[in-house]
Amino acid sequence: MTLNLATILRETTARQPSEAAIRIGDVAMSYTELHGLAQRFAGGLRGLGIGRGRHVALMLPNVPHFSIAYFGAHYAAAPVVPLNVLLTPDEIAYHLEDSDAVALVVWEGFYEQARAAFERVESCAHLIVAKADRGDLTAPEGAQNMSALIADAEPVLDLPDTMPDDTAVILYTSGTTGRPKGAELTHFNLFYNADYVAHRLLAGPKKTALCVLPLFHSFGQTVIQNATLRGGGTLVLMPRFEPEAAFELMQKHRVNLFAGVPTMYFALLHHPNADAYDLSSLSYCLSGGAAMPVEVMKAFDEKYGVNILEGYGLSETSPVASFNVADRPKKPGSIGIPIDGVEFRLEADDGTILAESGQPGEIAIKGHNVMKGYYKRPEVNLRQIVDGWFKTGDIATRDDDGYYFIVDRKKDMIIRGGYNVYPREIEEVLYAHPAVAEAAVIGVPHDSHGEEVKAVLALKEGATATPEEIIAYCKEHLAAYKYPRLVEIRDALPKGPTGKILKRELRAS
Repeated sequence: MTLNLATILRETTARQPSEAAIRIGDVAMSYTELHGLAQRFAGGLRGLGIGRGRHVALMLPNVPHFSIAYFGAHYAAAPVVPLNVLLTPDEIAYHLEDSDAVALVVWEGFYEQARAAFERVESCAHLIVAKADRGDLTAPEGAQNMSALIADAEPVLDLPDTMPDDTAVILYTSGTTGRPKGAELTHFNLFYNADYVAHRLLAGPKKTALCVLPLFHSFGQTVIQNATLRGGGTLVLMPRFEPEAAFELMQKHRVNLFAGVPTMYFALLHHPNADAYDLSSLSYCLSGGAAMPVEVMKAFDEKYGVNILEGYGLSETSPVASFNVADRPKKPGSIGIPIDGVEFRLEADDGTILAESGQPGEIAIKGHNVMKGYYKRPEVNLRQIVDGWFKTGDIATRDDDGYYFIVDRKKDMIIRGGYNVYPREIEEVLYAHPAVAEAAVIGVPHDSHGEEVKAVLALKEGATATPEEIIAYCKEHLAAYKYPRLVEIRDALPKGPTGKILKRELRAS
């Protein structure tokens, strides 16, 4: 049996060739056009000698060129290496070298840093520039224009006979514990994950999805791009999240699916002009990437008449591993139940399997969504994947109904005076404070306690609160060993490309 991820685009195009696959600004691209451009891009890659098993890196924001290059590379049997568009030249060079990429496709706005990295990596032979104007076929010296490459190419009409366990995408982890590692995801990993989202999690009418999550990130790539196209929907591309622009697009295109990280929901919920827009079309809302504060979820559900479903996953799990689902009761604060065909178990530090409800342990995952392993990291794979069980590093509890609740990242757990303190619990209390807009809790070194609990906050516009008031508030709601003794108030908290708060930067500052 063969399988190729581009089957998603090929089959939907056959069913509905003239319907819109992508919208950006006032431009719509049909399934036929998207599919044809992907096939021609595959031909362009083959013309460069890039084919089966040769890795192609993509440094593209949420523009049609990403989907064209993504599916086009699969038509050429070339695994894709998506890169964060905000990487520095040093970081780009590391990713190109580590992934053994032979080509880099870069958006014109990020060309300079990409060029600086490309020139340092001898194994990467081709620099391809994507431009907003498809009629502009020029390219800097030593680079190639993506549109010109497509225009001159013969399309690859047949899907290659890749196998289900062949590598389709190498997704790099965020690097919170050392240098980033590339998770090798197979055609089957990614195809089945997208199919689950399209036909089980989001069953029902075709979706018009606002695509604001970065496509180079696993959440945006699988849950928005691949699942929406698998279900015959339309992607409304938004290269950069801005609350008012998101409102405008949702109203204009009658968007019925929004997926985001908690900071996006908070920004939409509290935007001063929110009530000026008609979001009555919005029916499906998904949250992931970070823990959704219960107070934010409840307030958003009530304001917009939706039912935000929170899930959980990692780059290493394609990424969807568990979700609250529409046909079972939602439990705010829970990441839901494992998706079909996936198993969870909780393990103690010594590897003992925890069977009783309420016991915190590290989540281990087994199933069709688990990666082949980290690229060129055999020693790490032996530690992280044992008998098919992937050790996530996330601490959770399970209730009597089989729902899982993230307590925290194992590495984020604070040990204060011998007591385990989980930042997630404290952050929930902080988000319930009327003045708090953003909150993150970290451990800082302490001479006698080992670690002390510190809260870093940003306040809502116009709100006031002192560190002393915040500490007193937490003291009322938390046990003595848990409440933060240190509180820092900032204008904003550092965030990654998906809007996730970066605790590693808070620890470093």
